[in-house]
Amino acid sequence: MNIFAYLVINTFAIAVAAYILPGIRVDGLFTAIVVAVVLGTINAFIKPILVFLTLPITIVTLGLFIFVINAALVMFAGYIIPGFQVDGFLWALLFSLVISLVSWFLSQLALSGQQPT
Repeated sequence: MNIFAYLVINTFAIAVAAYILPGIRVDGLFTAIVVAVVLGTINAFIKPILVFLTLPITIVTLGLFIFVINAALVMFAGYIIPGFQVDGFLWALLFSLVISLVSWFLSQLALSGQQPT
């Protein structure tokens, strides 16, 4: 899949998560696209550094600390993006879980229609 397909899938996942969770507010489609781009950028550049720095606690918690990192990055995105509001840490945690599930499901649907190369 190309980057445009991932952007569309993540934008839709963000819209679904904002619709389901009352503690998350996204002002419109353009804001959802911006959130998808910013979260993708944060996950590509900042998250690996945080995962490396917190590797001991991640190992001790058997990987569950990754959820805390995801929620913190969602809260950071809510802080820097106007029109995207996260009401608290628990909502950020639930938001990241819903986005992960919806985008995984949509990616599986998109990949099931492709022919092997």
